[in-house]
Amino acid sequence: MPEPRATAQTIAERIEDLYARPLADLEALAATHPDASMLAALITGLTDLQFAERNIAFQRQRLLQLADPEREIGSFAAGHIRDCARRLSESVATRDAHTKTLSGVLAGLHRVPAPDPKPEPTVSAAPVPTPARAIARTR
Repeated sequence: MPEPRATAQTIAERIEDLYARPLADLEALAATHPDASMLAALITGLTDLQFAERNIAFQRQRLLQLADPEREIGSFAAGHIRDCARRLSESVATRDAHTKTLSGVLAGLHRVPAPDPKPEPTVSAAPVPTPARAIARTR
């Protein structure tokens, strides 16, 4: 199992590398067009991934508390343990789904090199006149 937040951190770094800007700047930029850009979709997916990872850490810690060896486990505690384990498994599945989707999208995107600051002068060739159509009659 990946370390808590390790997957989201890796995805965040890949997004920063792709856009060549810090994540905070990208989040602000994505907020200006929340429904109409690839960046907004990546940031939303990353946010969902981060939430899933935080929930995994929380549910894991809660499960350890509930199943403490010094604690008596009755029917009430057993229900909480079962519920916590279910939530933990849902969060892991959510994390894995977001990771797979974001990784697939990022694998298909590539950083485009910035254009040269000084464009090379272009030499325009004199236009070539199109030849008049010769109509030949043969007899």
